Amino acid sequence: MQKKSFKKTLILSVLFFLPVIFLLFLYPSKHNYNPLDVVRTSIENVTNFKDEEGHSVNLKNNITVLGFFGSNTMEQITSASNLKELIYDKFKGFKRFHVLILVPQGSQEQVSELRKELLKYDELKYWHFGYGHPQDISTVFNSLKSTEPLNENSATSHVFIVDKDLNQRGRIDDRTDNDIEANKKIYGMYSYNAIKVAELKNKMSEDMRILFTEYRQKRKGNFDSSSRRADDIKTNEEN
Repeated sequence: MQKKSFKKTLILSVLFFLPVIFLLFLYPSKHNYNPLDVVRTSIENVTNFKDEEGHSVNLKNNITVLGFFGSNTMEQITSASNLKELIYDKFKGFKRFHVLILVPQGSQEQVSELRKELLKYDELKYWHFGYGHPQDISTVFNSLKSTEPLNENSATSHVFIVDKDLNQRGRIDDRTDNDIEANKKIYGMYSYNAIKVAELKNKMSEDMRILFTEYRQKRKGNFDSSSRRADDIKTNEEN
């Protein structure tokens, strides 16, 4: 009888303490949490641009996926569809999140056509188009760190992540484990090619998740990224 009672007590103790031990293992992990790298600061704001209703658009205080679809907007239908399905649909409704696509003034008809294509699948409450002068588009784009230029129509298939403080986010070191083992030179990821499904799904989606986790921890008072950001900026400026 005593043996059965001891066995029962032991099982109950294990069941009680196992979750506690698991949480203790998890607790230190928040201190090892790395934010999404700041790859460039002081991105040009977009207050010169207007949306379809004539209202000014803004990067400040928003988590923005920023794109440039140019004057021939329908040429970017593949990029737009991939971006909507793999990024927008996943993060829409998150606090202060939106997609902002900059296009030249006068491309409203093409934008309307593109919007109709995207609306076949869902509403676009957090997806906006900003209209402006091509020179203003170039000014915003040139304030970003990018390995790909705009084409002659002010367009690119690459999209960018800009945080609430007008910092461009990405990866300073995007090397794989094999690259690191082979001691290959550091290379970064500053933008995401919306044509490439795997890049949006496996890299951009993960980077957006990390950024939202950072802001969630900041709201809870559990996050201090000041020193990490300073190191990231210093490293980036030296490269």
